Amino acid sequence: MSQILWADDEIDLLQPYIIYLKQKDYDVLTATNGQDAIDLCHRERPDIIFLDENMPGLSGLEVLQEIKRLHPEIPVVMITKSEEERIMEQAIGEKIADYLIKPVNPSQILLCLKKHIHQRDILSEHTNRTYREEFQDISYLIDTASTLEEWQAVERTLTRWELDLQTVDSSMGEMLSMQRQQANAAFAKFIQRHYEDWFTNPDRRPLLSPDVFKRVVFPMLDRGEKVFMVVIDNFRYDQWKTIQPLLSEFLSVTDEQLYCSILPTATQYARNAIFSGLMPLQIQQMYPQYWVEEEDEEGKNLCEKDLIQTMLDRYRRREQFTYYKVNESEFCEKITRQFKSLQTPLNIVVLNFIDMLSHSRTESKMMRELAGDEAAYLSLTQSWFRHSPTYFMLRRIAELGYRVIITTDHGTVRVQNPVQIIGDKNTNTNLRYKVGKSLNCQSKNVFTIADPKRVGLPCPNVSSSYMFCTGNDFFGYPNNFNYYAQYYRNTFQHGGISLEEMMIPLIVLDPK
Repeated sequence: MSQILWADDEIDLLQPYIIYLKQKDYDVLTATNGQDAIDLCHRERPDIIFLDENMPGLSGLEVLQEIKRLHPEIPVVMITKSEEERIMEQAIGEKIADYLIKPVNPSQILLCLKKHIHQRDILSEHTNRTYREEFQDISYLIDTASTLEEWQAVERTLTRWELDLQTVDSSMGEMLSMQRQQANAAFAKFIQRHYEDWFTNPDRRPLLSPDVFKRVVFPMLDRGEKVFMVVIDNFRYDQWKTIQPLLSEFLSVTDEQLYCSILPTATQYARNAIFSGLMPLQIQQMYPQYWVEEEDEEGKNLCEKDLIQTMLDRYRRREQFTYYKVNESEFCEKITRQFKSLQTPLNIVVLNFIDMLSHSRTESKMMRELAGDEAAYLSLTQSWFRHSPTYFMLRRIAELGYRVIITTDHGTVRVQNPVQIIGDKNTNTNLRYKVGKSLNCQSKNVFTIADPKRVGLPCPNVSSSYMFCTGNDFFGYPNNFNYYAQYYRNTFQHGGISLEEMMIPLIVLDPK
């Protein structure tokens, strides 16, 4: 039973309200002055307080201050005859939950109770019921998806429900998780059927990593727009939806789309493809000085600025551009200060924090506990963004009047199921894809590319092939298999085939 404290010097006149609330199964405590209300708050912890602003002795605002000191979490609804703006502002400054003007009616009181005491329960019940009603529609959407656009719709729908169910006490989480697994299994089959055809018939392929500049960025520049492109490494669609409300104060979304990362969904391949406008095999053949093989120890993304320049040269574009790679907050603050004199039409910044968060979660026990599941991982993303220099950088970019593109090179998936693989000693170490000679895996849930050149991938050796995990599987070698299976289970990885890794955000925003 919920408990209400109602403080009003005319409490006798409110008996009809109190009887009405008791009939609705509320326990109502009453006080006729501020001091009695404070004394009751010392002994009791009501679920909500209705507080008359004008009482003898202590004023309603004075009582409010003391109640907030005792119980800052209890919602307080101020009730007053006065509509004076000063009083309203003071009450709001003291963080009242609501404000009612006398005379109030029972429906107003009941609405306040539902809003401030029962809102979470009502929202939870409504969300669970609506998801149950849509369950069959979502399954049908998954079963019938036959184009990339339809798979994008699947990803949007699943993400929307995942975010909605995370905000309430839901019993539907397991059902939604099963639908996510069902969707990823079907999506992997779709990729196996169509991926090679996208390169055989490039004019009919969807928007892929090498097409981002040609089909999105260059048309903006041709229209004379100033563009700032923010590439957040390892950034998923649900993470975008988590930070979107934080940007709404100074940026408005004019286009929100998903595009498809190439395989492997890894930085070396996908991001280099974005910045060169080429597939990895073409980079290796045309600009071997900028391509780093899997087995090489040097960094895989050290030549991004050079690749951007080669792309502009090939398209005979003369735009000046800036390029920044941000690995730490101090550098982000430094370049933001430099933006006051920014005039270049094309500007690109790569942010590595999300990728660093993903890797540190694998390596650090504390980070695993902080980001124990998808909801916690998203919460950390939002918390980072709200307090990071990146937020202020984007605000500054908006003030300069730039059109902003927020995108990524690939997403990430939380892996659960280890599968054994055998390869030669030069096989790469990524858990979601392998490239090497004589790869052998007993799992049926892998996608093998025996002739990498047909899909624009380099071959370290003549007999090299690529093998990709699907769903939430990850590769492990037979040696010490159980140890590594336990170590990497429930970590966020990328490189393979899943909606989370391949269906990634490409957002265009304009300054307000």
